[in-house]
Amino acid sequence: MATFLYKLGRLAFRRRHFVALIWVALLTLAGVGAASAPAAGNTSFSIPGTEAQKAFDLLEQRFPGMSADGATARVVFKAPSGEKMTAAGNKAAVEKTVKELGSGSEVVSVADPYTGHAVSKDGTIAYASVKYKVSGMELEDSTRDALKEAAQHARDAGLTVEVGGDALTATPETGSSEIIGIAVAAVVLVITFGSLLAAGFPLLTAIIGVGIGVSTITALASTLDLGSTTSTLASMIGLAVGIDYALFIVSRYRAELAEGRDREDAAGRAVGTAGSAVVFAGLTVVIALVGLSVVNIPMLTKMGVAAAGTVAIAVLIALTLIPALLGYAGRKIKPAGEKSKLLGGGRTPKQPGRPNMGTRWASFVVRRPVAVLLLGVVGLGAAAIPASSLELGLPDDGSQPVSTTQRRAYDLLSEGFGPGFNGPLMIVVDAKGSAHPKAAFTEVGDEIKGLKDVVTVTPAAPNKAGDTATITVIPDSKPSSATTEDLVHAIRDKGADITAKTDAEVLVTGSTAMNIDVSQKLNDALLPYLALVVGLAFLLLIVVFRSILVPLKAALGFLLSVTAALGAVVAVFQWGWLSGLFGVEETGPVMSMMPIFMVGVVFGLAMDYEVFLVTRMREAYVHGEKPNQAVVTGFRYGARVVTAAAVIMMAVFSGFIGSSEAMIKMIGFGLAIAVFFDAFIVRMAIVPAVLALLGKRAWWLPKWLDRALPNVDVEGEGLRTHSGLDEEKELVRV
Repeated sequence: MATFLYKLGRLAFRRRHFVALIWVALLTLAGVGAASAPAAGNTSFSIPGTEAQKAFDLLEQRFPGMSADGATARVVFKAPSGEKMTAAGNKAAVEKTVKELGSGSEVVSVADPYTGHAVSKDGTIAYASVKYKVSGMELEDSTRDALKEAAQHARDAGLTVEVGGDALTATPETGSSEIIGIAVAAVVLVITFGSLLAAGFPLLTAIIGVGIGVSTITALASTLDLGSTTSTLASMIGLAVGIDYALFIVSRYRAELAEGRDREDAAGRAVGTAGSAVVFAGLTVVIALVGLSVVNIPMLTKMGVAAAGTVAIAVLIALTLIPALLGYAGRKIKPAGEKSKLLGGGRTPKQPGRPNMGTRWASFVVRRPVAVLLLGVVGLGAAAIPASSLELGLPDDGSQPVSTTQRRAYDLLSEGFGPGFNGPLMIVVDAKGSAHPKAAFTEVGDEIKGLKDVVTVTPAAPNKAGDTATITVIPDSKPSSATTEDLVHAIRDKGADITAKTDAEVLVTGSTAMNIDVSQKLNDALLPYLALVVGLAFLLLIVVFRSILVPLKAALGFLLSVTAALGAVVAVFQWGWLSGLFGVEETGPVMSMMPIFMVGVVFGLAMDYEVFLVTRMREAYVHGEKPNQAVVTGFRYGARVVTAAAVIMMAVFSGFIGSSEAMIKMIGFGLAIAVFFDAFIVRMAIVPAVLALLGKRAWWLPKWLDRALPNVDVEGEGLRTHSGLDEEKELVRV
């Protein structure tokens, strides 16, 4: 592979006009496709295999036009101090608002508070329920605007009005976060390379790659039913790996120039060596993202595949466009160790020949491997302790900041009707196979009334055929509580007994039950997903490093860092430690998608750092250095670049911590802290300590396996025959 990539790098360097033209054409084509594509239609959201989804599907069949999975909104009204909602003026304002709410084209129904018994016992709070044809993610912006305008008109009449429900669900704006990440990345790259031009190449190519990827997703959104969150994830991951991959190749190019090679040969060698690592690092990310399909949530699968496509584009750009741009730059890109004149180039170093910080750190670790290893493992182990208390759930309006109308509506409903009112359960009774459907409906209602934590059970509402009915249950506790989850399981357990008695099937659904089912499904899929991703990557790394122990160490190190990161997430978002520092206004269960999402994204990025750092060590070892010396050499050439890449990733992810959305805030914090743990503790401390302890055993591979594995030559051993420098000096020994 190194030989092929070496030739590809030299070809791209020589034919830079042609290569640049191809990528510009692809970007233009993707942009035109995105601009001319039809607007994305309604994005479906389904959770196959769950009871809640089965109930939704049944409602669609038995209650045509009901829009069981459609969005809902609750417009909550509170009378001025000392007044009641039943006062003539207040009632007139509410009725006018209800009329406005019912005029939208996507509205199915609006329930008047005064005819639907939706006024609190003390008469101070009332609400109007709005039902829509489509889900919250599918609503048109004009529908949301009409909802907000109707609420404002009621406020103008003197009422306190807040709006809750999933009808206000919208994709969070993340543009400012990405700009912050790019700005920090630019500063880090300039410091790393000492050159504005060299720093600009990774940013430029990453933006081009993300532009092509996101434009392609936009162009195919209508055809493939892709949601806006798909492009958000693709842009975040694409930007991260795009900068990383270009950073490693440009850094290796400058190192090759410092070795005395001509620019074309240096570009070829950079692509042949660092490019080989890019290919395999990219493959690990692709495996992790495509592996999300094992969860069997269509939306998550599409997000993973789309993001994997963006990663593949980033790899191709790094292998072809980067050497082409290096060809355009010519002598403006300085060898490693030299800065541009603008940034202080040409000055005499104060201490010429002084080992860099990476060399000094690695030398310290190989002298004290046991102490460093114990300190790293114990530290991460302590950080991981809170993960044992991990509680999973999905965020609701109760987790929103108190400044939002959704949270204020949630609090008003809790005040007027009790905390469980925000998470009603819908019971679907399928009595098609029962001899006495009406008796079955009554039996279900009576059984549920006898359960703990039940406040209200509405009478059964049958369909026209009389074979299916819905019953609404109001719990006594809030939707995200463990008590409500226990109630859902208790109803389902009762349902099994009722089915045995009446031949009627009892299903629990609604947003609260759906959240519980999604959390369970994601939790059940975590171990199979982890086994698939780590297993495939382990096999891939055996091919890359031609070792058993190095890939095993890489996988175990990742598990340690991701568990520690989950522990940090639990401590901040569930326990409330340092919650004020990170702007966490409401603690609660960790988002159910967080563990599996973190495993996928962080594993891919962690293996990036592993591949880039350890391939440099193996390269030095293969070229004749002793094991400990190879570790130091790997850090001499790779530590600075890996550190820069990690800081850039942390900056990109940390930008999301400032989001007002609890879910986005949690993702940003979790990914940033995971990259910190993995890059600076696992890869920079534990990895060299373990390799120093293992010595030559680290690179052991059974002879039969060595013969069976393909020789991908990541170290670039085969490049010696493709250079005019056959008598080249060996790597500088430290």
